[in-house]
Amino acid sequence: MIVRKFIQWSENAPASARAEGVGALARAYLYGEMDGEERAEAEQMLYATLDDPSPLVRRALAESFASAVDAPPAIVIGLALDQSDISSVVLTRSPLLTDAQLIDCASVGDSVAQAAIALRPELSPAVASALAEVAGREAMITLAVNEGANLPEFAMRRMIERFGEDAELREALLGRPWLPGVVRAALASAAARQLAQHAVERNWLSPARSERVAKDSRERAAMIIAAGCAAFSEETAALAAYLRVSGQLTAGLALRALLCGQTDLFAATLVELTGIGPKRVAGLIHEPASNAFAALYARAGLPAPLLIAFRAALVALTKAPRGAHDDIERGGLRLPVIQSVLAECEAARDESLARLIALLRRFEADAGRETGRKALARLRAERAAPVVAPVSGAEPAAEQIEAEQPVGKVEPMTEPLAETDVVVDLVALEKEMMAA
Repeated sequence: MIVRKFIQWSENAPASARAEGVGALARAYLYGEMDGEERAEAEQMLYATLDDPSPLVRRALAESFASAVDAPPAIVIGLALDQSDISSVVLTRSPLLTDAQLIDCASVGDSVAQAAIALRPELSPAVASALAEVAGREAMITLAVNEGANLPEFAMRRMIERFGEDAELREALLGRPWLPGVVRAALASAAARQLAQHAVERNWLSPARSERVAKDSRERAAMIIAAGCAAFSEETAALAAYLRVSGQLTAGLALRALLCGQTDLFAATLVELTGIGPKRVAGLIHEPASNAFAALYARAGLPAPLLIAFRAALVALTKAPRGAHDDIERGGLRLPVIQSVLAECEAARDESLARLIALLRRFEADAGRETGRKALARLRAERAAPVVAPVSGAEPAAEQIEAEQPVGKVEPMTEPLAETDVVVDLVALEKEMMAA
């Protein structure tokens, strides 16, 4: 009887009043004590509300049923397919929507509806992958910042493929609690590409120079990421596979891995290129002068003239203990290793190594410059350290008197950067990549 009176009243009631009435009817349906006949009539009325011309009424119904477990599933899916300001209410919260329904709503919905799905407290890999494939920029950022979303690696890579030039998306992904090395490499590559393009558009660098900067940035990022991977773990192998698929796994990158002390990445590279097992490759790497290593090198398809450089790098690494330099922990170039390889290549007097020697000289300059920066930073830190007051009655030491003298202001460097200097671009890239 009550439901019939409600139907008669709603025929002439204004939209705002109908919205309040529908909300009350929905709450009575969920929590009130109705007999079977009244419940059936109430459900029919609620179904009819889906066709109400006023969005106020339909939104009131969506808000009443958004988190309800006992709501009629058909009504919930009808609301989920409504206009976005109504559908977003149930898409964000309703526990009745299945993965298939959410994927369907994401494929036909606008950016508001897609963002509402991306905001769900728990999001399955299937739904997250579907959003990564079809959703717009705003929904992608929402998905990236949602820690409850179970984002597979390939879904994150697809997000970067579609919107990698968007700095906000990259920042959102870097803010996630954990990122696979492959995803970090893809982010670094996208950032380097955008930085290079921006430099060309502003006429700061020539296209050729810009491409070199981007390449150096990607390679340094790969070294930093490899340094953060466990020793020859699945993550290192996945990184090598990604570098190969993306066209970055070159002989120069493999050599740089050794010059940075990243023997695990070099081993993963050989495994990826040859298909030989990791244990066998690791054993051959420890015997760089053997014919077996030369055969492994040839099977990997690496240039034959560069074999001398790879052998020299491996030998130099065995002479330098892993803990002797902290550069290896950050993926930095190791100056002693570079100098050892340079000496071997120059002693060979092979004209085919001219380009390699030029590359090694550039690496040597970069490593030497970085060493100089660290030495200068240590010196400034020592000079800025607070002075311990002398014990009462004791004469201050000469060193202390000197330290108490005012230190002049250190002027910033005004000399132009060298042609091969890529420090500014690399620092910008490293800050973005290491933000996580």
